[in-house]
Amino acid sequence: MKPTILVATTSRWLPTARLAAAFTDAGFVTEAICPPRHPLCKTKNVHRIHLYRGLTPLASFADAIAAAKPDMIIPGDDLATQHLHSLYYQEQQAGSKTSLCELIERSLGAPDSFPIVTARAAFIKLAEGEGVRVPETEFVANPRELRKWINSIGLPAVLKANGTTGGVGVRIVQTLEEAERAFRALHAPPLLARATKRAVVDKDMTLIWPSLFRRRHLVNAQKFVPGHEATSLVACWKGAVLANLHFEVLNKWDSTGPSTVLRLIDHPEMSTATETMARRLQLSGLHGFDFLLEAGTSNAYLIEINPRATQVGHLTLGAGRDLPAALYAAVSGQPIREAPKVTAKDTIALFPQEWLRNPASVFLHLGYHDVPWEEPDWIKAAVESRKKWTSSYPHLEWNHILSKARRTL
Repeated sequence: MKPTILVATTSRWLPTARLAAAFTDAGFVTEAICPPRHPLCKTKNVHRIHLYRGLTPLASFADAIAAAKPDMIIPGDDLATQHLHSLYYQEQQAGSKTSLCELIERSLGAPDSFPIVTARAAFIKLAEGEGVRVPETEFVANPRELRKWINSIGLPAVLKANGTTGGVGVRIVQTLEEAERAFRALHAPPLLARATKRAVVDKDMTLIWPSLFRRRHLVNAQKFVPGHEATSLVACWKGAVLANLHFEVLNKWDSTGPSTVLRLIDHPEMSTATETMARRLQLSGLHGFDFLLEAGTSNAYLIEINPRATQVGHLTLGAGRDLPAALYAAVSGQPIREAPKVTAKDTIALFPQEWLRNPASVFLHLGYHDVPWEEPDWIKAAVESRKKWTSSYPHLEWNHILSKARRTL
């Protein structure tokens, strides 16, 4: 019997749908819990869809797990990871180790790691203690502590809010005044107007409770390292790295936003760092690690962990670089059967990110443009969900958009 994997997401992110399809191709029976109108609902690669309810998130996750009876759960965003942690603690309070607790441990790793992977400063401190190269990082509770830290470490600096993703909670600051403004913005709870708009227009309830209960983000200050970004995604099993993808970031949506173009690399220091932290935290599942490659030396500074799948998890890039196949082998106990490489090119332009950022980008021609042509509904959903793209091309019909996309290859 094939093992079942449950892909869990609270946001309508196309890479989560592509990852689910990759798990099916690897041999899993794939089920998903997601919000309504997610691209996952538009594919035949998922056996069954369970509805994520933003107002009762833990109940919807528990219902999906009970119905799917998965062998493993893969969170596709940070909030999904937080829900799984909360479910674990909720079950643990019952006084015994339940099957749900065992499933979450098998999916994410040792429960001792849960508070660490969601706290940026604590994670960096742990990595530093393990001998991993990291920039100085400190939790700052208020503007006074921030000023004290800046006086000691200097500027520029990077401020990051826990519990945020996609660059939303990151600010690079050059002056003390800019740092204090950024701290106030990052520390503030979500505006009720923004949360309401998300709920009514986007059917996304994730900001409602934080806004109503005035929950504030914890903010961390990190020393700025001149250089360029790199990122890794690793498949882990009980603390061992089974497969990895290491990339240099060539292009981004904006200065602090998600990557749009990546170059596949081998970097021994990045490999060592991810293996060290996976072993130290006894991680399982998919985990992303972000680095800065120092200008002039290419030294890899580990700057944070993403305790979830990232946007590259579906890419099958050869031996040791097929993450779904590696997890299938671990869960099923069968020998690994890696899929063919999707491309021989090292440079990969992610869809729809780079195309929407710049439809005339040279990377769409020079690199591998990762368009899911086998799923035209995904392409349509991705394009229609991006207001920037549709507002730039309001006169185009869908067939013209698809034709234009094909000509970029």
